[in-house]
Amino acid sequence: MQLSAGKLWGMRRMADAGGLFKMTAVDQRPPIKGPIARRHGVAEAPWQAVADFKRLLIETLQDEASAMLLDPHFAIPRGIDALSPAKGLIVTLEDSLFTETPDGRLSSGIDDWSVAKIKRMGGDAVKVLAWYRPDAAAHVRAAQKDFAKRIGEDCARYDIPFLFELLVYPLPGDAHQSTDYIEMTGKRTDHVLQSVADFADPDFGIDVFKLESPVAARDVPEEEDAEVQAAFDEMGRLAGRPWVMLSAGAGKTEFRNILAHAYRAGASGYLAGRAIWLEPFGFYPDWEAMRKGLESESVDYMRALNALTDQAATPWHRHAVYGPDGARFSPADKGFRHGYGDFG
Repeated sequence: MQLSAGKLWGMRRMADAGGLFKMTAVDQRPPIKGPIARRHGVAEAPWQAVADFKRLLIETLQDEASAMLLDPHFAIPRGIDALSPAKGLIVTLEDSLFTETPDGRLSSGIDDWSVAKIKRMGGDAVKVLAWYRPDAAAHVRAAQKDFAKRIGEDCARYDIPFLFELLVYPLPGDAHQSTDYIEMTGKRTDHVLQSVADFADPDFGIDVFKLESPVAARDVPEEEDAEVQAAFDEMGRLAGRPWVMLSAGAGKTEFRNILAHAYRAGASGYLAGRAIWLEPFGFYPDWEAMRKGLESESVDYMRALNALTDQAATPWHRHAVYGPDGARFSPADKGFRHGYGDFG
């Protein structure tokens, strides 16, 4: 497989010069809005406070990031002018609100937002999170697959990379119930792996998988573990394309252990948020303390993650899916403009 011109450029924009993804997520909505609302004793967090925090994240963390993931509600309107044009711009498309049904969760896009708008505003990639359980009702699984496929088709039409995130979640009969954007307590490895397998078909048009640990974060040891490593190896095999790890609210040490196993399995980096900035966020509304914590502890942690990434991750363009010569521009000749299509 080779990437089209726009997708190739977007993939390069997300990565550093060596082809490694060191991406910071600033698109979280409930994990930021909830604590701010509770601190102020209101039902809905003030827009300005949420947006100002996201701008602060951009200002303090972008130097260590190859790209940043922003949302159109808060981060883009308040912080886009603070983002260096040297950094990749990933833009989220899915709504943080989902429909909870007796048979499983249904995702939807943000209203008045689209792949076309992300491309038009200069985004380098489209990110979408889909809740998924391979044992959910057939009609729910079909709806989630249709949701992803439509976005993949739009990304192909507008020639922009599709970065797809999967999270398993509790069904009504499960013991541990939560609607938070965190790792599901009691999740099963086979559910995580089957979820990846269910979206690995090229028809979905996914260019990069953003994946959770196939093993509970607390159970991933610092040293290499054969059983845990086998689960990561299988996840990488099933993905069949470049993939990165998400933090899903894991602690700093836990996430670093996850990355070590993921890199041995061929992962090309990370796209993480709360593992990086959650502790300083706890100082809200002390803006000076938050900034100080982000500029020190958070930046130091990113540097440690980046050192590990440099040492152990696989450059995305060398993934086996692109063949022995890796990802490259094609056709690299005078006929390029004739075969490259317009938006239809």
